[in-house]
Amino acid sequence: MKLDLNCDLGEGEPRARTASLLRWITSANLACGGHAGDLASMRAALRLAKRHGVRVGAHPGPPARGDFGRGAIGLGEDELELLLLQQVGSLARLARAEGVALRHIKLHGALYHATDTHPALAMRYVVAARRWWPQCVLYARAGGLVERVARQRGVRCWGEMFADRGYCDDGTLVPRTEPGALLTDPRRVRARVDWFRRCGQVETQSGRFLKLSARTICVHSDTPGAALLARTVAEALR
Repeated sequence: MKLDLNCDLGEGEPRARTASLLRWITSANLACGGHAGDLASMRAALRLAKRHGVRVGAHPGPPARGDFGRGAIGLGEDELELLLLQQVGSLARLARAEGVALRHIKLHGALYHATDTHPALAMRYVVAARRWWPQCVLYARAGGLVERVARQRGVRCWGEMFADRGYCDDGTLVPRTEPGALLTDPRRVRARVDWFRRCGQVETQSGRFLKLSARTICVHSDTPGAALLARTVAEALR
């Protein structure tokens, strides 16, 4: 099975970095007005992705509060669905106007982790996605709660592995406030991807090996040296 390479884009990164990343990735997760993104950035990213033949997905996030949508949030189920309708719905309409198909949804930061922690939020997310955007695949943490709920509900979901983030032994990500949260050395990233392709495992922060079943691999656009890391992963996947 050929693995997908995804990246979160339209988050305020320089346009040159967006274009550079699009040379290597196969899926772009576009910020759509929560933690980042506005009409201009969404249109620009859609056009660039179309030009590069990269599949497009929505990357909804909580409102910006100075923490780039990565801090803890308190969010109810109705609030989550409304947020999805506003952000994914906006990008879907813009994509349609640009002649681009919206193919997947990947939550950002605190939303990603909240839905992967709270069963009620996970269920509402999966059910809302199936109701409003049945054509979309969900991208969620491989082996996590959202992936399990999606499987139970018959919603397509691709488990995600992170090339540039540290893993805890339980499969969650090392918090960004702690040492080892980011992998920025291309050699380490290449070694992780090569090992995952051979053995279906990633090494955790403690040195243990965690079994993962993933169909898509993520490199974040704001990781230092992101374009080089994306190229490194793309070359490893060939």
